[in-house]
Amino acid sequence: MDKVKNLLSPLASGTINDTLKLVVIGGTMETARRASASAWSGFVDSFFLTAHFSQEDYPYDWLLHWLSKQPAWGRSREFDITTRTISRNAVTQTTTGDLLDDDEDDEMLVRDHRKRKVAFEPSPETTHTIYYQGHWLRVTRTKRKKDHEHSAELKISVVARNNNILKQLVLEAKRDYEKDAEHKVHIYMADTTWGLWTWTGARQKRPMSSIVLEPGVKDMLLADCKDFLLSEDWYAERGIPFRRGYLLHGVPGSGKTSLIHSIAGELGLDIYVVSLSAKGMCDNKLAKLMGRVPSRCILLLEDLDAAFTRGVSRDEKSTGTPATLTFPTSSRKKDLDDEEDSTLSLSGLLNSLDGVAAAEGRLLFATTNHIERLDPALSRPGRMDVWINFKNATKWQAEEIFKNFFPCKRPEPPTPLTPEGVATETKPKPRRKAPGPVLEEAELSDLAKRFADAIPEDEMSVAAIQGYLLKNKTRPKEAVEEVAEWVVKEREMREKLKKEKEEREEQERKEKERKAREEKAAEKLTEPAVGQPCAGLDVITVASSTLSLGTASTITCADADTEETTASEGGNKGEKWVSVSSESSTTKSTSATS
Repeated sequence: MDKVKNLLSPLASGTINDTLKLVVIGGTMETARRASASAWSGFVDSFFLTAHFSQEDYPYDWLLHWLSKQPAWGRSREFDITTRTISRNAVTQTTTGDLLDDDEDDEMLVRDHRKRKVAFEPSPETTHTIYYQGHWLRVTRTKRKKDHEHSAELKISVVARNNNILKQLVLEAKRDYEKDAEHKVHIYMADTTWGLWTWTGARQKRPMSSIVLEPGVKDMLLADCKDFLLSEDWYAERGIPFRRGYLLHGVPGSGKTSLIHSIAGELGLDIYVVSLSAKGMCDNKLAKLMGRVPSRCILLLEDLDAAFTRGVSRDEKSTGTPATLTFPTSSRKKDLDDEEDSTLSLSGLLNSLDGVAAAEGRLLFATTNHIERLDPALSRPGRMDVWINFKNATKWQAEEIFKNFFPCKRPEPPTPLTPEGVATETKPKPRRKAPGPVLEEAELSDLAKRFADAIPEDEMSVAAIQGYLLKNKTRPKEAVEEVAEWVVKEREMREKLKKEKEEREEQERKEKERKAREEKAAEKLTEPAVGQPCAGLDVITVASSTLSLGTASTITCADADTEETTASEGGNKGEKWVSVSSESSTTKSTSATS
């Protein structure tokens, strides 16, 4: 008992008691501090409304574009310097602190390709306070990692009773974004790695007047697209899937893709491009991509015939003729490459286009140079509702293309008047001077007529004529004088290319025949002849084989197609072969062993 008291006596000392008191008091105070801080934070947060905007969604772009115009956004004390656009919208305005050399001349522009703006972006994880319509907004841009991908998020907090102020902010940012993006067409490409749509850039809208087709084609197609976009209720009332497909087919360089670009700009739609022959494309990824296509957009399948030729099979379990031929290989590297190639089947493509889970409200455009290569199931009505054939340029098209290339003097618009009747000074839009001489309207018409007369009907593509005029964009008269010589050279070049193609195809055909003969000869060398020993055969036994009159039986190592039989009554001991056949009208028994 005394020993126990001796052991506990140090714990009863004043030093230990004081230490325990400090620990208890300190722990209590820290707990109280944390509880009070949490309560205060919760109390303050109860007055704030917080909205999160992910980089994958459109509101993120709208708000980031709106923030780039706010002075407080450019007064950040911590920022990143970049020459890239602030967001993927490509319409970001210059912000406070951005550097742009306005003294660049044309020579500098040629060397540097384009003016580069140095932007000062607020660094991630920094908070900014912005005053908006009587409210203070706390804006924070953060970076996060999700599914092995880096993305950003925008967090906006505001003191308010309801979310009306946030709705107004998003709507204002959306209107401002769309106003600045009015002259842009956004392009998205399919990412087969993650099954997502990736923004690749924004292109200037192309006016419909720059597309020269046969009279009535553009108006018909544009009217059909507008009618479809306005008919959602009509489709719903009749239970018809709200989808529309257009197949543009014809010779290369006839303006199929340019027409789609122009229609997208005219209707204010984005373009989503998918390559069916891309590596990693399969039925599941295509269905995933199609499910993520937004409504009111253009879905473009370019060069549909080339995609089918390279990688799309009729069906994985189909017993019919496949769309492509595949050859086995023993190379492991090739096997790995094949795993990355497109494994898309036609049935998977059809289900993605008009299956139960297919997206609605989009305009589907498909282009092909060889419509005869397409499967009838793909081009039937319901999937491709409107077909437009593109041919080589006519004389009328050549004349109109020439007029589009060279400017002419046009009457100036009247000066606008104020309500008081005083003429106002209109400031012209800043633009570079058009190169080359400005022709009179009558002179331009005459040159265009002479140019069209020199172009053969339905022989030259629109792209070829445009390429020729690009070389002479400042020389309209010389372009007319030299066009006949250009036509002759084009014909000679085509004949030369055609001849080279035929020679190349003939050489490839001969090479294939030579390889086939070599493979056949190699197979004959490795196969045993009729009646010869069978390599690798240890024991062959034919016991009590009875051969009757009129019956011919043969057991041999020869090819299965061999029709002749070899007579033999046995074999030398040790030989690994046997051949049994009937020789006479009498019954005969043979046996052979090795």
